[in-house]
Amino acid sequence: MHAPKFPEYADMGMLYLLIKTFYPKCKEYGAGCDWLIRVSLIRKKGCWDIRRYNGKHMYTIETISQDHAKLHSDTIVDAIRPLVEADPSINVKSIIVEVQSRFDYIVNYCKVWLAKQKFVSKTLPVWLKVMNAKIPISRVEIKTLPVFCESEEVNGVKVLHYVFWSFYPCITIFRHCKPLVQVDGTHIYKKYKSALLVAVAQDKNQNIVPITFAIVESKTTGAWEFFLTNLHRYIVTIDGVGIISDCHNSIDAAITRSNGIWSPPRAWHIFCIRRIESNFLRRFNTPYLH
Repeated sequence: MHAPKFPEYADMGMLYLLIKTFYPKCKEYGAGCDWLIRVSLIRKKGCWDIRRYNGKHMYTIETISQDHAKLHSDTIVDAIRPLVEADPSINVKSIIVEVQSRFDYIVNYCKVWLAKQKFVSKTLPVWLKVMNAKIPISRVEIKTLPVFCESEEVNGVKVLHYVFWSFYPCITIFRHCKPLVQVDGTHIYKKYKSALLVAVAQDKNQNIVPITFAIVESKTTGAWEFFLTNLHRYIVTIDGVGIISDCHNSIDAAITRSNGIWSPPRAWHIFCIRRIESNFLRRFNTPYLH
């Protein structure tokens, strides 16, 4: 709205004496909106009188944002807690509808997205802390990324990128297993969109023993490098170990970038024969060569 200009030295008393008519109008006046109001001062009564009022704004755009500055992401975190706990995959648009129904304000997308990230970032460390309290000496590694809103980094907010963990019994049992570890990953579908990486070993009775896990965004070279680095740091600390995997290029690249910790003579990278067999049949479709 356009308002009259006053001298910088004017205080409230001076404003009262200077203003006779206040005539604001919409900044879109003449370009799709005819909203304006004119009020005049009645000195004898000491009050203002509305002389003209054109009614509601008539913007050409479909919606008008009513986002309140004090309705910040920390307040939204408390409001959406039950929603995200019930459904961690809930989309931002659904949260915006819930916030609007509760506070009667249309909150912008970026603010709600930040609120959801803050809730997740607060919840996961608590869960990991409880795990460590219940199972002492378990190992946990978290890698986060900064959050950017309109090309500016948001202070105090991080997005989960990778999380690696191994329970203490899994760490100790590997000392009694064969010097062999197999790594693989699987995509997670439906509610949780990410990938689960797992390393397993085998005891002398041929039993399969899971030893470590990681949640990553996908099976990329960076994700495998993070996983294999922590696998060697906390669990596979001896030399002469064989590591079995499929023929995925990202695992090969991660092992190449491991500074020799997964290369001879410290370790030998072995391809899984069942995966080779499966890939062969898929490529040539010749069962008699099986």
